[in-house]
Amino acid sequence: MGGVEYLSHDVAETEAIGEELARRLRAGSVVAYRGGLGMGKTAFTRGLARGLGCRGRVTSPTFTIVNEYSGATPLFHFDVYRLDDADALFDIGWDDYLERGGVCAVEWSENVADALGEDTVYVTIARHEDNENWRRITIEGGGI
Repeated sequence: MGGVEYLSHDVAETEAIGEELARRLRAGSVVAYRGGLGMGKTAFTRGLARGLGCRGRVTSPTFTIVNEYSGATPLFHFDVYRLDDADALFDIGWDDYLERGGVCAVEWSENVADALGEDTVYVTIARHEDNENWRRITIEGGGI
């Protein structure tokens, strides 16, 4: 299945796209981000959290590896940049998070590709070629 592509002109639009995606997810969904440093993955996650009915300030879990946000559907926000492979993700309880009935959003998902199921939703965020402040966001997989 081909993906859906969006053009985001600013952080607010990136958050709105995340919020829209959240409305199409279900408990147990995994959202895997692809995109370099500073592309807007955390902004997208703020929108995702809002769309899932989560409260609280959304921040990057760079040093904690996972941040949890309570809401109508909980959000588990992973930053696996510092993990070597999927085995390290399983060591911190990946299976438990998948079974808790929330949505798992994974930054730097390339590092743990072997842990991601075939129904994973992939969100690729890249700088737009016409303007360095714009982002091209592609969402694919997971029946989206």
